[in-house]
Amino acid sequence: MANTTAVYARIDTGLKDNAEAILAQLGITPSSAITMLYSQIVLQKGMPFELRLPSAQPTAIGGMSQAEIDAELTKGIASLQNDRSYSADEVDAELAEEFDI
Repeated sequence: MANTTAVYARIDTGLKDNAEAILAQLGITPSSAITMLYSQIVLQKGMPFELRLPSAQPTAIGGMSQAEIDAELTKGIASLQNDRSYSADEVDAELAEEFDI
């Protein structure tokens, strides 16, 4: 038998349950998945995926909940009531600065 050791980690219960459900569908045990991850870390001499902060992206309305849409609309109405409005050119300039688009 191979020389083995235990790895203990505390993770969110929901994350664990969701991941283990997917692993079960793939026919992979959690121990095998961890062994695969560690093997890739050794082979690649680092994490086997890119670690970086996501780039800022404007949120598409399709990715928002109804509550988020309502909150944004409420902010827009408040801006108009306070005489704060922006031309299309001003909006374009703000988007270009904030999101590089």
